[in-house]
Amino acid sequence: MAIEDIFKEVKSASRSILKLDVDRINEIILAVADEVVNNSEAILEANARDLARMSPDEPKYDRLKLTRDRIEAIAADMRNVARLQSPVGRELSRSVLPNGLQLSRVAVPFGVIGVVYEARPNVTLDVFSLCLKAGSACVLKGGSDACFSNETIVATIHRVLEKYNVNKYIVQLLPSDRDSTAALLGARGYVDIIIPRGSSALINYVRENARIPVIETGAGVCHAYYDAAADLEKGVNIICNAKTRRVSVCNALDCLLIHRSRLADLPLIAAPLCEKSVKIFADNDSYKALQGSYPSQLLFAADESSYGTEFLSYAMAVKCVDSADEAVAHIARYGSGHSECIISEDDAVAEDFLLMVDAACVYKNAPTSFTDGAQFGLGAEIGISTQKLHARGPMALDEIVTYKWIVRGDGQVRK
Repeated sequence: MAIEDIFKEVKSASRSILKLDVDRINEIILAVADEVVNNSEAILEANARDLARMSPDEPKYDRLKLTRDRIEAIAADMRNVARLQSPVGRELSRSVLPNGLQLSRVAVPFGVIGVVYEARPNVTLDVFSLCLKAGSACVLKGGSDACFSNETIVATIHRVLEKYNVNKYIVQLLPSDRDSTAALLGARGYVDIIIPRGSSALINYVRENARIPVIETGAGVCHAYYDAAADLEKGVNIICNAKTRRVSVCNALDCLLIHRSRLADLPLIAAPLCEKSVKIFADNDSYKALQGSYPSQLLFAADESSYGTEFLSYAMAVKCVDSADEAVAHIARYGSGHSECIISEDDAVAEDFLLMVDAACVYKNAPTSFTDGAQFGLGAEIGISTQKLHARGPMALDEIVTYKWIVRGDGQVRK
């Protein structure tokens, strides 16, 4: 089938979702979650074929990798989505004009949502469940790195849709070649909005070439500021968790900013990182504080390129600062607007940091690893938006609907 014909089928199928009631949609999402778990063996076999083509040293490898536990977690997120209230049809505001016209602003589906993503097969299921619950069809353009995984997952979804007599084109996976990406970015009249998920290179490409509105999910260059009034035990745990929980995800820590008065704590903070063989790129003062206590083969002198880098691996930068204001200024220069945190027992300093840092998510005494739709109670997410229009932070059901005005009259005419 020609790709334009695929877009036509998806557009037509999107209208059929409006006829499905919420209970039916929830039933379908739950059935897909169960089928994905039941079909784990086939999905893992497909995923193994994808993994065999990628070096384990590649940062994308961990994102690409599926396990039984990860499949169970994905299914759990889908079940969470099914339990959430649908945003579709929610009345956002109501008023009556002096002439008697009744106005209401109501949440409605976008229609067709296109998602371009890289080696993240979990995105396939997250997007499907969120889009269906929000009343939209989805066109998926996954990366070639995950093609076998994505094909098997979408085939699993289609089996369930067929069982429920639902048009399979409400979720469509495009071929993994570049031509499909170009076609999707130019599918005006068929696709209502594009959401890219992946590297800054992918996001920039989509933003620069799309002829359709784009919601950006930016790269995550995340910082933690260890303040003069930081609690050491909290700091050790927060920094280790933010850096090492999963290094290949966008909410992982990339740079530790430490107050000069607390440099003596740095070897203790770094000790758990050493156990994980984290490479540290330290400025001059931090380097001196770590020298002799941190393995020389893991300790490097930082340069300008060390800051503003999303490492996506067991590596991070460290920089000494003289104040919270200097930390805020560093984040303003090198951050990506994703997630930042302060570790401090000084409420005044912490609240000022929360106010002054310009990011989608800003934390006090908690790691950036919590930036996640499921962790925020949103069921799942399509991505973390770092832009400021319409959606910011984890994008879930409320962020993937738009609205329309409903106007009810009784014969009024305009003068």
